[in-house]
Amino acid sequence: MRIASLNADNAGAWAALFEASGCTCYCRWWHFTGNKNEWLARCFEEPTKNRDEQTALVAAGALEARGLLAMDDDGDAVGWMKLAPRALVPKLRRQGAYRAVDLGDDEGVWSIGCLLVRPDRRRSGVARALIEAAPEAVRAWGGRAVEAYPHRVGHALHDEEAWMGPEGVFASLVTNGWQPVHDVAPYPVYRRRL
Repeated sequence: MRIASLNADNAGAWAALFEASGCTCYCRWWHFTGNKNEWLARCFEEPTKNRDEQTALVAAGALEARGLLAMDDDGDAVGWMKLAPRALVPKLRRQGAYRAVDLGDDEGVWSIGCLLVRPDRRRSGVARALIEAAPEAVRAWGGRAVEAYPHRVGHALHDEEAWMGPEGVFASLVTNGWQPVHDVAPYPVYRRRL
């Protein structure tokens, strides 16, 4: 498995990952400005709109469309992690969970917006490999920190509930620099300074 930045050359493999996972958001939820019902309707009735919007932004080099892909030896994407400047993910601060949390200045902070692993590759280290690659990518893009927003509950999350990443991976990487900066259940915030 190798980790690569999403670009116009591997965008087809990225789209195939979302199709194989039955995920019609194509990582556009953070940027959608309508209400919840409008979002659900768009994902159900017009999923190609999300895909086309994201791939056009990738082709244009838009920062909001950045992320990392985990690629297998055949060139297929087996995992995806959205990595965008926190300032370009304003919906994050409007959510009830983080609205009252002082996350500090947005300057140089990149957010892990979501993780998606192909169903047949889950629990095989794909998410961990993506998370471990995030600091180097963000440093190369000029960032000074990476932030993550996993969900903490008292039971094992279903795969579909872990779209912000499994907290256990971040907690296990504390010795590698990931630190909880808001350590309150059910929505802790982890940060890795660069």
